[in-house]
Amino acid sequence: MNQPNQPSDPNAPQQPQDPNAISIELSEEIAEGQYANLAMIAHSSSEFVVDFIRLMPGLPKAKVKARIVITPEHAKRLVAALSENIEKYEQAYGPIKVQPDAQGYPMGFGKMGEA
Repeated sequence: MNQPNQPSDPNAPQQPQDPNAISIELSEEIAEGQYANLAMIAHSSSEFVVDFIRLMPGLPKAKVKARIVITPEHAKRLVAALSENIEKYEQAYGPIKVQPDAQGYPMGFGKMGEA
C-alpha cells in the first residue's frame, strides 16, 4: 500500500476524487482515433445512428469507419456540446469556413443527414 507522501504507481487505475465521477477507460486502439470526412445520420423514434465515413477523392467507394447509435436525448445533448465547443474553437482560432461545395450530397448518397 502506498504511503501518503509516496508517488502512486503510474500504471495503476486512477480513482476519481469525486464519488459521483465516472472513471473512463480509453484503449490504445481507440485513442489513435479514426479520420472521417463525412457523417451520415439516420433516425427512428428510439435512436439516432451516426455513421462516420472516410470518403477519398476520386474513388467510387467510401468506408464507414465507425457507427455510433445513441438515444434522441443524447443526440440533443451531443448537438449542444458540439455547438458549445465550436463556439469556444472560433473564439480561440477564428471562424470556421465552410466550403460551398461541401453542402451537396456526394456520390448519390441521398438525403439522409449530412455533417
